[in-house]
Amino acid sequence: MNDRLTTEDVHRYFPEFVEPGLLQVIANEGRIHRFAEGGVIMDYGNYVRMLPLILEGTIKISRQADDGSELFLYYLTRGESCAMTFSCCMAAKRSEIRAVAEEDTVILGLPQPKLDEWMMRYKSWKNFVMQAYDQRMNELVRTIDQVAFQQLDERLADYVSKRAAIREDRTILSTHQAIADDLHVSREAISRLLKTMENRGMVALGRNRITLLQPS
Repeated sequence: MNDRLTTEDVHRYFPEFVEPGLLQVIANEGRIHRFAEGGVIMDYGNYVRMLPLILEGTIKISRQADDGSELFLYYLTRGESCAMTFSCCMAAKRSEIRAVAEEDTVILGLPQPKLDEWMMRYKSWKNFVMQAYDQRMNELVRTIDQVAFQQLDERLADYVSKRAAIREDRTILSTHQAIADDLHVSREAISRLLKTMENRGMVALGRNRITLLQPS
């Protein structure tokens, strides 16, 4: 991939962008950034200077609790963007989330000063932003519902399904401790439930590896 995109590239990654003028300004103003697996794309307390559009890879979004622990919120994949980042850009405020590359990831960074102007000028851009807000809000509500109402085994099954869907081989490369941190529970509870899922033929466990065998 080159360091710049053409208008055809932009439309291929984001077919919802239809105005020629929008495709051109995104191609002109966007800058490609590459992050290796585990790279921090955005961290707590940093000012947000660009809006990332994901071209390749997966980003994990987390939020920090008052005690310093982290709570996993959602994943972003190709063709998506982060509504919470957009909010920080527009308000020129510090980030309240951490964005980490779950795998080698390529993003197109759009400059903060242009975002408000595009909202007024291009309908498909406005629709994209509003849909991103709606999708992320649904994800957050789902996360709250899981924490408040679902049993841990249901939360874990949902988590495994979501992470496995990211990779073609339906494999999660992670430690039990990292999963426990994402779900804000103990490692022992996660290990016990994963072993139960393995006994039921739902997953296959390996060293720092979980393969989904059937839908959870």
